[in-house]
Amino acid sequence: MELDTKEAKNVAVVDTEVGVDGQSIYIDPAKEAAARRKFDTFLVPVSLIFIVLSALDRNNIGHAVVFGFDKDLGLVGNQFNNIQTLSSFCSFAGEIPWTLAVRRFGAKRALGTAFLTWSIATLGTAFIHNYGQAIAVRMILCAAESGLSPGFAFVYSTIYPQAEAGKRIMTTNLAQCISGAFGGLFAYAVQSMGEQRGLEAWRWLFIVEFCITMVVGGIGWIFIPDSAETAWYLSEEEKETMRLKKQRDYFLRGEQKFDWKWARESLRDPFVYLLGVAFFTSSVAINGFNVFLPSIINGLGYTSLQANYLTIPVYVLGAISLVTIVCLSDKLKKRGAFIIGCCVPVAAGYLICVGSSVSGAGYAGMFILVIGLFPISTLAVTWATNTFAPDSKRAIAMPMVYTMADISSMVSSQLYPSSQKPRYIQGNAVSAGLTCIAGFLYTASWYLLWRRNVQKEKLLADGATSNNREGDRNLDSMYIL
Repeated sequence: MELDTKEAKNVAVVDTEVGVDGQSIYIDPAKEAAARRKFDTFLVPVSLIFIVLSALDRNNIGHAVVFGFDKDLGLVGNQFNNIQTLSSFCSFAGEIPWTLAVRRFGAKRALGTAFLTWSIATLGTAFIHNYGQAIAVRMILCAAESGLSPGFAFVYSTIYPQAEAGKRIMTTNLAQCISGAFGGLFAYAVQSMGEQRGLEAWRWLFIVEFCITMVVGGIGWIFIPDSAETAWYLSEEEKETMRLKKQRDYFLRGEQKFDWKWARESLRDPFVYLLGVAFFTSSVAINGFNVFLPSIINGLGYTSLQANYLTIPVYVLGAISLVTIVCLSDKLKKRGAFIIGCCVPVAAGYLICVGSSVSGAGYAGMFILVIGLFPISTLAVTWATNTFAPDSKRAIAMPMVYTMADISSMVSSQLYPSSQKPRYIQGNAVSAGLTCIAGFLYTASWYLLWRRNVQKEKLLADGATSNNREGDRNLDSMYIL
């Protein structure tokens, strides 16, 4: 994840001198690039590990169902889907509070608390015996995990320039790909163990995951800083560089103390809602895919064992596509065009599953849709992170967009009832249709920001020095489209 030295210097030079209260702050581009490389070495891999672990703990319930979770708990009808729906509520309800906690108390303390809580909930899943207990532990787990993605995205926004944010935020969905591939292999290995010491295989799945999460996540937690300028792995000179960067960014980022006027600004900004609704419609596809892929493949005619390991190559292709598209987006400094383009293979893949009863065609559809599936959400989050300023607005607006997107998990959790096996026509058709709608909404989001940029450029060309707006709406800030 490290930057090319030439790229780092070029970015740094652009941001080198900015007036703050009439003064000019100069930061050596090489020193700023060196500090960012430290974060690339220590923080970015840790965020990837944390999200991989959380995604494994959350999504392996889909693998657990394939080998007996629902039967052992006596689940009937749509009860499994209801568990997903209720836990999804906690996922989106916790995003704004967790992001504010990261800003207020620091990433180390806030995300460390989340890590400990979801780990305990994972272990608790191994010892549940009925529907009510399943709902309770899954709601706790999802509430604790809900702050990870927006929390790390917020931290990245305080460290990296806008044009470089995508490659770091990409770790969220790269983690989904890794956990999807590894989760299938891991679940397959645990399933082959069978019952041990009187516990079913699916229970061992969560016990082993808890042990891995506590050891690996506990080590990773050490490398999460409370703030960019206090990271222990930075030298004193690099800490001073990050302190200067914080001062340099003051005019955009605002004061450290949270100002509630930016909550009002966030609620009044139409881009928040437009991007949030677009993200919602495109996220139905990805949420259903993550949780129900093993069941979808199983429903296409493959055995339960095959359903677990056949997910692996799908996620590998997804990871390759994600890295390629996000890096191109960062390089070209374009968000909207890439997001809109990625909607095409997602809709096409789901439509193949709807239109053909041949298991091979349905499996091929999974490969087609995954080409665009993960880049959409990564670039949507990056777009939100790049757009909203100062920090007080970003801490509200960004998780608002996340929250609207995560409401989709309540929809997707009901789209694949077991009664609609083997082809899940309803779920796949709705996912395809909403992805098409998402393409139009992302286009509208792009147009809104383009119009704002045009208006700012016209005022600047006419000699204006202010438009009486603050944060990202002022003349000093142009949006990345």
